Amino acid sequence: MRVVLDTDVVVAGLRSRRGASRAWLRAVLRREVEIVLSVPLALQHEAVLLRPATLTAVRLTRPEVGRFLDGLCGVGRLVEISFLSRPLLRDPDDEMVLEAAMAGCADRLLTFNLRHFRGCERVGVKAERPGPAWQAWKGRIR
Repeated sequence: MRVVLDTDVVVAGLRSRRGASRAWLRAVLRREVEIVLSVPLALQHEAVLLRPATLTAVRLTRPEVGRFLDGLCGVGRLVEISFLSRPLLRDPDDEMVLEAAMAGCADRLLTFNLRHFRGCERVGVKAERPGPAWQAWKGRIR
């Protein structure tokens, strides 16, 4: 299984020790699933995670966030965006998430903002919320 995690899923996974977002992060770090990353997407994850409010919410220090992101990048599949599909979506920040999913042939783009990714199925990308996607994936591997 190859996934792209929208930044909201990464933040949710670090905020809570329970839940599907945390389960996806664990699965990625254990290499049970492959995460697709692009440089713009990794930089977006970093920028959001290092915001003072986010640091407080996830209860991590800047160095701890750096180590987490190094781990994510260390296990991830880095893809190069050699084309821009824009504009397909309304938000430019969401475009880079979709482009990573397209370039990496991701099976799922996991996000809490499904309405932001409306129409991505036209380019062969399936956007899903982390919870239902986790249940479906775990059901298949049992």
